[in-house]
Amino acid sequence: MAEGLAKSMFGNKARIESAGSQPSGQVQPWAVKILKEKNIDISTHSAKSYEDLPVDFMNHLDFVITLCAEEVCPVITSRAKKLHWPIPDPASVPESEKALAFRSACEQIAQKLKEFQQICLADN
Repeated sequence: MAEGLAKSMFGNKARIESAGSQPSGQVQPWAVKILKEKNIDISTHSAKSYEDLPVDFMNHLDFVITLCAEEVCPVITSRAKKLHWPIPDPASVPESEKALAFRSACEQIAQKLKEFQQICLADN
């Protein structure tokens, strides 16, 4: 969700990639559904490990943003500025609570991205 939201917000002004420390191999169907409600299509995205990200991308990072709350955050060695936004993993809740959890996580990520965008604009 974070990648889809960020790409929607920043467009081609930034190169954005997302990855996890223990990816499931597929994008959560609830993430696809919730973002589709916002006219953001992530149906072709894949769940990948940070180890799968392109080397040139990893070598030129400006920011690393981690979203892990209860799960283990990956440790990425880089000179990039690191930001941590502990947002509970909506995939970890029971199925009956997933819609609410994914909407909540989506809104939290969107809000953090808006704040981040304002900081980036102020720095330029």
